[in-house]
Amino acid sequence: MCTGTEGRWGRRKRALLCCVLVATWEAVWGQLRYSVPEELPKGSFVGDVAKDLALQPATIRDRGARILDRGRTRYFALHANSGHLVTAERLDREQLCEGVQRCVLRCEVIVEGEMKVYEIEVEITDINDNAPTFGEAEKEMRMSEITAPGSRFSLSKAHDPDVGVNSLQSYELSGDEHFSLSVQAGADGEKRPELVLAKALDREEAAFHELVLRASDGGEPARTGTARIRVSVLDANDNAPVFSQAVYAVRVPEDVPVGSTLLTLTATDADEGINANVKYSFKEISTKASKVLDLDPETGLIRLVRSLDFEEGDSYEMEVQVQDGGGLFDTATISISVTDVNDNAPELTVSSALNEISEDAPPGTVVALLHVQDRDSGANGEVRCSLVGDVPFRLRSSVGSYYSVVTSRELDREEVSEYNVTVWASDGGSPSLRSSAVLALRVLDVNDNAPVFAEARYSARLPENNAEGALVLTVRAWDADWGQNARVRYRLAEGRVRGAPLSSYVSVQAETGALYALRSFDYEEVREVGLWVRAEDGGAPALSSNVSVRLLIVDENDNAPQVLYPPSSSSSAAAAGAGWTGVELAPRSAEPGALVAKVVAVDADAGQNAWLSYELAKATEPGLFRVGLHSGEVRTARSPLARDAPRHSLVVVVKDQGRPALSATATLTVVLAESVAELLSELGSAAAPAEPGGSLTRWLVLAVAAVSCLFVAFLLLLLALRLRRWRRSQLLPPASGALRGVPASHFVGIDGVRAFLHSYSHEVSLTADSRKSQRRRAADSSCNTLPARPPPDKAAPLLGEDAAGARGAPPDALPVSQSLRTPRRPPSRCLPPFLLIAFHSLLSFLAGEEDIVQLQHKVETNNDLAFKLTRIILLAMRKKEDRGTFCLQFDHNRPEDQYALDLFPEEEKVLRKQTN
Repeated sequence: MCTGTEGRWGRRKRALLCCVLVATWEAVWGQLRYSVPEELPKGSFVGDVAKDLALQPATIRDRGARILDRGRTRYFALHANSGHLVTAERLDREQLCEGVQRCVLRCEVIVEGEMKVYEIEVEITDINDNAPTFGEAEKEMRMSEITAPGSRFSLSKAHDPDVGVNSLQSYELSGDEHFSLSVQAGADGEKRPELVLAKALDREEAAFHELVLRASDGGEPARTGTARIRVSVLDANDNAPVFSQAVYAVRVPEDVPVGSTLLTLTATDADEGINANVKYSFKEISTKASKVLDLDPETGLIRLVRSLDFEEGDSYEMEVQVQDGGGLFDTATISISVTDVNDNAPELTVSSALNEISEDAPPGTVVALLHVQDRDSGANGEVRCSLVGDVPFRLRSSVGSYYSVVTSRELDREEVSEYNVTVWASDGGSPSLRSSAVLALRVLDVNDNAPVFAEARYSARLPENNAEGALVLTVRAWDADWGQNARVRYRLAEGRVRGAPLSSYVSVQAETGALYALRSFDYEEVREVGLWVRAEDGGAPALSSNVSVRLLIVDENDNAPQVLYPPSSSSSAAAAGAGWTGVELAPRSAEPGALVAKVVAVDADAGQNAWLSYELAKATEPGLFRVGLHSGEVRTARSPLARDAPRHSLVVVVKDQGRPALSATATLTVVLAESVAELLSELGSAAAPAEPGGSLTRWLVLAVAAVSCLFVAFLLLLLALRLRRWRRSQLLPPASGALRGVPASHFVGIDGVRAFLHSYSHEVSLTADSRKSQRRRAADSSCNTLPARPPPDKAAPLLGEDAAGARGAPPDALPVSQSLRTPRRPPSRCLPPFLLIAFHSLLSFLAGEEDIVQLQHKVETNNDLAFKLTRIILLAMRKKEDRGTFCLQFDHNRPEDQYALDLFPEEEKVLRKQTN
C-alpha cells in the first residue's frame, strides 16, 4: 500500500518538475504563455510579465518595455509600474476565433534597452455564454402522403460558437408521433439531425404536423435553442429533383472581380408541372461565406458579391438544396478554394532602433529590431531580407518573424562616421514585391587609435663636445581619433645611461616632440644613446605608442693612440716586479720576415680617427727590423749577422688618421740569442731579484753625480792642457809652417826637447746602421813617427820637407822650436778611453745588465746634461743598443785603449789587421 502511494507521489513530482522545466525553457527562449477566460472586463489581470521574465519593474520602466503595435486592435496592455499584462478591452472568444478550436492571441513585448523581443501567447478559454441557434427559427417542410415510413429528411444543424462541453451536445424532437429524430455523426465529427418518418402520413387525416427541434449544449447550466418545423402533407409527388453532382469543387484566385460567377448549380426533376419546378437555396452556410457569396434560386448561379481575400479565408464550404414544387429535394456540397495571389507586399516594421553606436561595440551588437510579415502564403509569403551595400552589419533571424540588425565586425569611426543602412524585404512571388526601411546610425568616437609616428624609428648624429641644449631632432606622431582623443603629448621613457637617469642627458618638448641634448657628450664615454619616446593621446584611458630613437655620437679626433703592448715605463716596472722581463727574443738564425713581436695599440676614437699606422722611428740597428704599417708586427728585415749586437732597442711610432693626427711611441727591446746559455748570459741579471724602485733611483743619482764630477775634472784637465800649450806656443819662435797639419797628438814634449813618438792613431765612425760602420784612416792623424825608412815608391821627408822644398832651403835650416810647434786645430769631439773604462766599471758594479737598460730608457727621456753624458757612456757599453756617430781614439801601447777596443770586437779585428 505504501509502495503504491509513494509511486503515485513520485510520478506527481516528476510531472510537476516537467511543467517547471517547460515553463523555464519557454521563458529562456523568450516566449510566455497565459490563459484567461473570455468576457473579462477591460483591465483584467492576465499575467506578471516582469516576474516571469526575471525583470525588475524599475528595469521595465527605465528600459522602455512596451507592447508592439502592429496597427491592429490591441487586446492587451503592459502596466509600466507593476509589469503586469492586462486586457485592453473585453475579449469575446467567439468573435476573435470563430470556428477555431483553440483560441490563442499573440503579442510581442519589446525591451528597448536590451533590444530583445518576448513573444506572449494568451489562450482565451471558452465559457458557456452562447446558446445553440438554428439558422432558421421556423422551417416548413412538404411531404407527400405517399412518402414511405422510414424516409429521412435532413434538418438544419444548430450552431453553438462555444467549444468543448459548452458546444452543441444533443438534439431533441417533440410534437408528433409520425416523426422521430435521428442524429448522425459526420466525417468531421459534427452531429447532423435527420427527421425520420415513423408512421405513414394521411393528408385526409392531418394536413399539417407541428414539430419542435431542441438543441442543447453541455454547459452548466445548459443552454438550448429551438426551431419550429411545420410539415405540410401533399398529394403524391413521386420524383425528387437531383443535382448533377453531389459535390461541387472550384478553385478561384483571390483577385477575381466582384460579380463574377463562381459556380452554376444544375438539378433535374422527372416530374411535370409544378412538381418539376425546382428552386435552389443554401441549406447550410457560414456567416462569412454568406457575406461573400450569393445564390440565385432560379438559375443556381453562385456569384461573388465581395472581394475575396486569401488572408481572411482560403476556403468556403457550404451545403445547397434543390426542391421541386411537390416538396421533394436534393442536397449537394459546394467547396470553394481561394488561391493566393501575390497582392501583398512584405510589411517591414522597425520595432526598435539605435540612433548612435560606439565604435568599440563588439561584433553582434544589436542596433535595430525589425518585424517582417507577408500576408500572402506559399512562395508569395516567403520573405527574404537583405542589406543594401557593403556595410559592417548583417541580419540575424530572431524570434518568429523578427530580424535583428547586428554589427558584423568592429566599426571604425575614422573610416566611416555615419551609416544609412537600407533593409530590403522581398517576397517570393512573381513578380516579387518588396518594401524597405532605412536606419540612420551615427558612430561615436572611442579612443581606439594610438598615436602613430611618422617614421618607424628615428636616428640622429650628434658631434661630441656639443653645446648644452642643442636641438637633436624632432619626432612627429598623429592620432586618427577626434577631439581630445587626438591630442598628442610626448615624453621620454624611463632609462639610464652610464648609471645616470636618461632625463639628465636628453629631454623632449611635450607639445612639439623636439628632442634636446642637456649635456655635452663625449664619444669615448657614450658612443650611442638608445631611447624611447612615448606619444600619448588625451583619451580616457589614454593610448600611447613608442618609437625608438638612436642618437649616434660622432667622434672627433681628441684622443691619441694608447699602446697596450709593450707597456709603458710605469707599466713595465710593474710588470717586471710581476715577472715580465720586457724583452723580446729573436734567434740569430731567423729568416727575413720572421715575426719578432707585435705592437698593440688602441685609439679611443672611432672611424678614421681610430685607424692606426705603425712605423719604425728609431732602431739600434737600422735595416735589421721592420714594422708592419697596419698590423704593428715587428719582423726581421734581413737575417741577423754575427756582428749585430745581441740587444736592440726599437722605437715604434703609432699614429691615427685624424685631422690633425695624434701619435704615441712604444719602445721594444729585442735580444738576439741562439742558445739558452747565450740568452741567460744576456739576461743573467734578470734572474736576481729586482731591487726596489727606490734603491735603483738612489744608485742612479749616485752614478749621475759621479759622472758629473768626472766630467768637471776632465774639463779642468783639458783647460790646464790648453793653457800649457798656449804658454809654450808663446815661448817658441813663430811658426814656419814646416810641420803645419801634423796633429798635436803625434808629439810629446820631454825636457823641452820635442821628438816624434812611435804611435798609431785612428778614428772609428759609428753610425745607426752596423753595416755602414767603418774605420777610416786620416792622412793627418794616422802616421808613423820617425819612420825607420821611407816607403819604396815615394821619398818621405822627415818633417816639413814639402815646405822646405818650396822655399829652396834644406830642412835642417829650420829652428827646432819652430818645426816642433803644435798647429792650432778645432777641439776634438773624441772621448778618452779611460772615461769609458771608468764608467763601465762603475755602472757594472752599481747595477745589473737590466738595470742599465732601465737607466738607458730614463736617459733617453731626460734632457739634462748629466743624463746626456750618461747616455753616451751607456751606449758605448751596450755596444749594439744605439751607435750614435762619435769618435774614439785608440792607442795600442796603452792597455786602457785595448780594453776600450774590447767594447767593439768587430772593429778590433779590422784595426789589428790594418796595424799589422
